[in-house]
Amino acid sequence: MFHIGWSIVFEELSKDEKSENSSEIRKRVVRARNIQTERFQHCDNVNYNAQMNKRHIEDFCKLSDIEKDLLKRAMDTLNLSARAYDRILKVSRTIADLEGLENIQVRHLTEAIQYRSLDREGWMR
Repeated sequence: MFHIGWSIVFEELSKDEKSENSSEIRKRVVRARNIQTERFQHCDNVNYNAQMNKRHIEDFCKLSDIEKDLLKRAMDTLNLSARAYDRILKVSRTIADLEGLENIQVRHLTEAIQYRSLDREGWMR
């Protein structure tokens, strides 16, 4: 069985750490949108990651061998379509942008795959 995710233990959930407030979240979103605006400044009809076509995905969603292997295993195990593959990469790119990172990392892919899995199970409907 293939499982992607993190086990969340009670201690992690009950920490007294201050959570991110709305203002901080807004700043991250604005920064991510600015990153995308700059990224797509020379691309016609593309302003955001969600609008990327196959060529843009190839150019802006480069993965290392580790990330490629993770995505391949997820695709095979979860029997995902080519369309799902593109969506996972677009969401991963956005998650990396929210962190202000140039490269997609394993944690970004893992999170995007989890969203896709929830969507397939009907959680998002």
